[in-house]
Amino acid sequence: MNADSASPATLVRKRIAWAALALVAAAALIGWNKLKPQGLPTGIASGNGRIEATDIDVATRTSGRLKDVLVKEGDDVEAGQVLAHMDTATLEADLQRAQSQVNQARNAKATAAALLAQREQAVTTASAVVSQRQAELNLASKQLQRTQELVNKGFLSPQKLDEAQAQVMSAKAGVSAAQSQVAEARTAVTATRSQLQEGDSAIATAQASLARVQADLDESVLKAPRSGRVQVLAAQAGEVLGAGGRVISLVDVGDVYMTFFLPETAAGRVAIGAEARLVLDAAPQYVVPAKVTFVASVAQFTPKTVETTAERQKLVFKVRAQIDRALLDHYRQQVKTGMPGMAYVRVQPDTPWPDKLSVALPDKAYAKPDAASATQAASSSASNTPAP
Repeated sequence: MNADSASPATLVRKRIAWAALALVAAAALIGWNKLKPQGLPTGIASGNGRIEATDIDVATRTSGRLKDVLVKEGDDVEAGQVLAHMDTATLEADLQRAQSQVNQARNAKATAAALLAQREQAVTTASAVVSQRQAELNLASKQLQRTQELVNKGFLSPQKLDEAQAQVMSAKAGVSAAQSQVAEARTAVTATRSQLQEGDSAIATAQASLARVQADLDESVLKAPRSGRVQVLAAQAGEVLGAGGRVISLVDVGDVYMTFFLPETAAGRVAIGAEARLVLDAAPQYVVPAKVTFVASVAQFTPKTVETTAERQKLVFKVRAQIDRALLDHYRQQVKTGMPGMAYVRVQPDTPWPDKLSVALPDKAYAKPDAASATQAASSSASNTPAP
């Protein structure tokens, strides 16, 4: 009987315990729902990606031996800074030969110019001889006419007429010879002028060769085409490289962005210049402001960098969010590429950013003239964790 009377009491206690446990679970569920992170507003889309930057390869223009390298991996360089030198012994010899060819062509032109002046003077002299011979012919013709009259009147013998005719014929021959000399001198002038033009062409050709060698010499000094950070030293001093051989790889830490992917329903509403926020896995407490600078016009399948198979089967559009260059300059030493994270983009301009995506930056405040909110958010952060 005691066993029978105890059984209902035990059942009651168990029921009370289960009811209490259910109440506790319900309360915990309600509390967790209130405390859990809220989802994104409908006007904000997100995607995962990695921090990237523009890469620049500094390569040789011509083949040759690398003389020295003046930087090391991790160095920050400025645009125009000398990074390395190529051995220029062969080019310097080519430069001397090209300079000699220029001088030779100039001397040849000077010789042709002097010869042209001489030939033009010969034309003047021959023309004067023609005038002289023409005057002699005129005189001989008049003498022949007078002699003819005197012979006809009987005052002179016919022999004098023969002599006068001979003088006229001789004068005509002299005129013809002098005219031939003028023609010959003029032909020589034309030929000399052609030589002078050839001299100009030879000078231009020699100067072009000199400019080419000088350009190769200038290119033998390898300079940074833009500011950046040395990422890879692909060659060392003493190595022989072919034309176009890579020596140094730079990364422009002032041109940093995150590439991520959005489904067509979200990408279709993303405008160029739309505000974005970047949160890196390595520093989730910081939120970096960015702007959308590129949205692909053609859809593609989600790349393999997306973790789940279901996500990779979707058609998505590539989107690029660029970080402001002034902000990057402010945190230049802390910029690192390849870091994974999340990108959030505002697809509806009037959608406010949730508190968890308010701009938060490390160290001292960063402010642009129109970014008072970024300054306030940055001032509230006291940690020294590197920013992207």
